Amino acid sequence: MKSQFQILRAQLPHYLALMRVSRPIGTYLVLWPTLWALWIAAEGFPDWHLLLIFCLGTFLMRSAGCVINDYADRDIDAHVRRTTERPFAQGKVTEKEALMLFASLCLISFVLVLFTNGLTILLSFGAVALAACYPFMKRYTHLPQLVLGAAFAWGIPMAFAAQTDSLPPALWLMYMAVLLWTVTYDTFYAMVDRDDDLKIGVKSTAILFGDDDKTITAMLQLCVLVILVLVGVQFSLSFIYYAGLMAAAGLFVYQQQLIKYRDRDQCFKAFLNNNWVGAVIFVGIVCHYLLAP
Repeated sequence: MKSQFQILRAQLPHYLALMRVSRPIGTYLVLWPTLWALWIAAEGFPDWHLLLIFCLGTFLMRSAGCVINDYADRDIDAHVRRTTERPFAQGKVTEKEALMLFASLCLISFVLVLFTNGLTILLSFGAVALAACYPFMKRYTHLPQLVLGAAFAWGIPMAFAAQTDSLPPALWLMYMAVLLWTVTYDTFYAMVDRDDDLKIGVKSTAILFGDDDKTITAMLQLCVLVILVLVGVQFSLSFIYYAGLMAAAGLFVYQQQLIKYRDRDQCFKAFLNNNWVGAVIFVGIVCHYLLAP
């Protein structure tokens, strides 16, 4: 008879697959805005322990979000081409295992937050609530991407709270920019699954936008850039930051070219390209504090 350790060892690859450890793009897309906020809140390099906490916490909470997403989609993934290899679709994990893994990841994340301050701890409950409810939204609304954006941007107020023990009003501009950015790139992601989602009744912005998807995502990208310009004004960032925004604008144009014919692979490529958007904006912020007088 197998011991608990042997069972855990045998199941570990499936748990890691649930957590998307081999596909870190989601972690990057959450981490970049969090790093933007940490650097701006600290007006330069943030406290080392906070940088470590937020990097680890981002990985853990994104992993938890993936686990609960697969739990919510356990009866759907086998019918979507992109997700047929996921653990639930393959019958490799049970519902109990997924829920226990989700709870464990959230608990470890909460332990990390305990090394910050009271305001950050309070905000962490919002992070868990958003992560837990997002996967179920696609059954009730065509705007699940809006909830995902709220979840992915939640690291911004948490970062300001941890670094400054305050929530300056201007941070909500950054929050709104990241929310709209998330809606945009997750619409690209949803465009990959649109045909399958229509068949099984799953809702998304890609379905809601229909033939206007390219126009609406372009408008959202423009809104993101305008709001990030306002962020620069509010936090007195220099031209170096705006150079990063110009690079991001160029990447947005490239993404619109990729989705031009709504090809599944190209839409997915446009989604992945947003990692570089987050990176160039982060470089602009870091260089501002390193080089600005």
